[in-house]
Amino acid sequence: MAALSVVGARKRFGSTQALDDVSLEIAPQALTVLLGPNGAGKTTLVRAIAGRVRLDSGQVMLFGQELHPGKPRADFGLVPQELGVYPDLTAKENLQIFGTFLGLDPKSLKSKVDRALEWTGLADRADEPVRGFSGGMKRRINIACGVVHQPKLVILDEPTVGVDPQSRERIYEMLAQLQEGGTTILMTTHLLEEAERRCDHVAIIDHGKLVAAGSLENLLSEGGERSTLVTFKFDKRPSVLIEGLDYQENGRSACVGVKDPAKDLPAWLVKFETCGAKVEDISIRNQGLQELFLELTGSELRE
Repeated sequence: MAALSVVGARKRFGSTQALDDVSLEIAPQALTVLLGPNGAGKTTLVRAIAGRVRLDSGQVMLFGQELHPGKPRADFGLVPQELGVYPDLTAKENLQIFGTFLGLDPKSLKSKVDRALEWTGLADRADEPVRGFSGGMKRRINIACGVVHQPKLVILDEPTVGVDPQSRERIYEMLAQLQEGGTTILMTTHLLEEAERRCDHVAIIDHGKLVAAGSLENLLSEGGERSTLVTFKFDKRPSVLIEGLDYQENGRSACVGVKDPAKDLPAWLVKFETCGAKVEDISIRNQGLQELFLELTGSELRE
C-alpha cells in the first residue's frame, strides 16, 4: 500500500488550471522530491495534501484512508518554508506549544519534546529563546515543531533554504533518522544537485500536470541516447552553428547528449571541424536531475 496516493486531482483558480488530473503515489519510508518551475502547481498540490485547498475533483489518501479538507490529520506533518516558530519563546516552549496544537496529550508531550530536542541537537539550548539561534538552528527547530507528534508522513517545503553546508548536512541526517523510524517524506526544493544526492524518488509537475514520477535512475534511463552529456570547448566560435545544440560562452562551447561517447565522439569532432572550429577540450558526465528537469519543463525563466 502506498503511503500517500493522489488520484485525479483537479483544481482551477479562475482561468488558471492549477492541477490538471494529477495522480501520484509515494512509497512508505521513501524520500520523494517534488519539483516544478514557479507556477507549475506544486504549491497547490502540497496544500491539497495538507487539507488547505479543496480540490474540484480527485482524492488524497494516506495509507488507504481518504483525507478530507478541514478534518484532523493525526498522521500528517507539515513544515513550511517560512519559519513558523515563536522567536521570543524557548526551543522547548515552541515544541510544547506545537505538540499541544497537534493533539499530543500531556503524558506523551514531555517525552516527545525531549526526543525532538535530542534529535535536533538542541537539548543543551532548550531553555534559550529561539530569537538568538543561528539560521541553521532555527531551521532545525522549525522542522521539529512540524514533526514533534511523530507523523507517518511529513511534507517539507524547502527545508534547507538559506542555511550553510554544515547545517544542511545536519538537516539531512535528521531526515534520514525520520525515515529509519518509519516516516515517509515528501520534500520540495530548488537545489537539484542536492535532491539528486538525497532522494529515493522524484516527481516533476509542470503546467498543472505530472510530467514525470519514479526513481531517478529509471527516469534517466528512459532518456536512452541522452543519458550522457558531453561538453566541447572550441578554439573559437564556429562559423556555422549546428541547429538544436546548446551553445554557451558565446558559441565557444557546446553540450551534446550522446548514447555511447566512445562511438559517437569521433563523428561529432568531424562535424565541428567542418563548421570551422577546433575542439580543444572535452568533458563527459552522466545526465543528471538538472538536465532531466530542464528537458521536461524548459529553460525559460518563470516569475
